[in-house]
Amino acid sequence: MIRPISSVLVANRGEIAVRILRSVRKAGLTGVIVHHAVDADTPAVRMADKAVPISGSTPVAAYLDGPQIVAAALAAGADAIHPGYGFLSENAEFARACDAAGIVFIGPRAETIDLMGDKVRARNFVESRGFPVAPSAIEDNDPATFVERARAVGAPLLIKPSAGGGGKGMRIVRDLALLEEEIERGRNEGLRYFGDGRLFAERYVERPRHIEVQVLGDAHGNVVHLFERECSLQRRFQKVVEEAPSPTLPPDERARICEVAAGIARAAGYVGAGTVEFIYGRGEFFFLEMNTRIQVEHPVTEEVTGVDLVSEQLRVAAGEPLGYGQNDLAIGGHAIEVRVYAEDAARGFVPTTGPLLVMIPPSGDGIRIDSGVEQGGAVTAAFDPMIAKLIVHAPSRAEALDKADAALADFVILGCRTNIGYLRRLLRDPDVRAGAIHTGLIGEKPDLAADPVPDDGSLRRVLAAAALSTRAVVDAADVVPALHAAIGGWRN
Repeated sequence: MIRPISSVLVANRGEIAVRILRSVRKAGLTGVIVHHAVDADTPAVRMADKAVPISGSTPVAAYLDGPQIVAAALAAGADAIHPGYGFLSENAEFARACDAAGIVFIGPRAETIDLMGDKVRARNFVESRGFPVAPSAIEDNDPATFVERARAVGAPLLIKPSAGGGGKGMRIVRDLALLEEEIERGRNEGLRYFGDGRLFAERYVERPRHIEVQVLGDAHGNVVHLFERECSLQRRFQKVVEEAPSPTLPPDERARICEVAAGIARAAGYVGAGTVEFIYGRGEFFFLEMNTRIQVEHPVTEEVTGVDLVSEQLRVAAGEPLGYGQNDLAIGGHAIEVRVYAEDAARGFVPTTGPLLVMIPPSGDGIRIDSGVEQGGAVTAAFDPMIAKLIVHAPSRAEALDKADAALADFVILGCRTNIGYLRRLLRDPDVRAGAIHTGLIGEKPDLAADPVPDDGSLRRVLAAAALSTRAVVDAADVVPALHAAIGGWRN
C-alpha cells in the first residue's frame, strides 16, 4: 500500500541528522527536526524547514523520549519519522507508538525489530532457517546448566549480553578457570548498559574478520543485498575504519556471504535498510547479528554502488517497490571511511572537548565529509565525540588509501585534540596496506597510538613559529629601542 509522505521528522542529531535531511530535501519533502537546547545552533537544526525543541533530564534523555518525539511530530504535521542510528532507531515500542499515532516509522516493522534486536532470538531464528551460526550456549535455553554448556563449547569463548550492542558487556574468555567470574562480570555489565543480564556464549574465532552485508527490502517481498563492507579495524569492538568491498574476500565467498545475508532478510520478511553482520575466518563465516537501521558506515556502500540508501528508505517506507533486482547492482571502485573523533590516542583514546576554533575539511573529487558540526561550534561531553566521517572513493584500494591519507593531512581542526594523526599512521601501516587485517590488529599495534617524537630541528621550528604567532612576542619584536626612539625624526 502506498502511503504518501510529505514531511519527515528526524529523531536524531549530528551528522546523521544532516545526512537524512539532505535526502529529505532531495526528495522534495519537508524536513523537521527535534533538538535539545545544546543543539539549538547546529547545522542540522539550521538546515531543517522546522525545528521543535525537546527537553530531558540530560541531552541524551531528550532524544530517548519517544512520547515527546511523537507529540513533536504530530504538532509539526510530520507524517513520518526517521530515527537515524542509535537513540530510538532499534526500539520496537517507539515503532509501535509511531504506528499508533498514524506516523510512518522509517524502518522495519516493530515485530522485526523485536526479533532481530534480541541476539538470542535472532540467533535461534537464523539457525532454525539453516544459516551458519557459531557453536554456542544460550542461557535462556536452560539457565541452570549455562556454565557447564558454555564450558563444553571450549575456549576461547566470547561472552555476550543477549540484549547488547556496540561491544558493551562482551568478554573474551581464554582460560576456562575464569569462566564463572567473567560470566558474572558480563551479566553485571548487561544489567548496567541494557537493563538485561541475560547472556550467551559462543566460540570465539581468533584473529577473525568482521564482514557486514547491506540489505534492502520492500513491502512487496523484494530483497536485495548491496554487497559487503569490511569492518575489521576495530578498537574494543568499536569500528575505526570501514571499507567496501572487502580487500581480500574471494569472489565466490563474497557471493556466498552476501546471499546468506539476503536470505536471512527474506526469511525475516525484512522491509527497509538493514545490515547483517558476520564473523569470518579461515574460509568459514558465522552469523553475528542484524542491525535493523542505517549504519554509521553506510556511505562506503553508497559510494561503490551509487545507491542513496536514505532515499531508498524513504521510498520503501512510503510503500514503493524497489524497482530493481540483484543483477542491476554492481561494485564500482573502492571506498574507505574513517571516523574523525575528538580524542587523544596517545592517552588511551580519552575523549577530548573544546571549541572548534578552526575546522577546514578537505575537498575534491572522490572526497566526502559527513559532519554535524562546523567551525565556531564545540565538542562537548554531552554526546559521542565524533566530529566527522571522512569518506573517499577511488578506482582501487591502493588509490583510496592514498586519497584518505592525503585528505586527512588536509583536514584542519584547531581547538581540541583529534585522532587524525593516529588515523594516518593506521592507514599507512604495512598490514593495513596489504589487507592483512582482523579485529585484533589495532590492539596488537599500540605503538601506532603514540605521538611521534619530533627531531630537534623540527621542534625548534615549531617553537619559533608558535612564538612568532604570540601577540606579546610579536609586539616585543616590533618595538623601537629607546636609544633609537630618542633620535626622533633626525635623518643623516
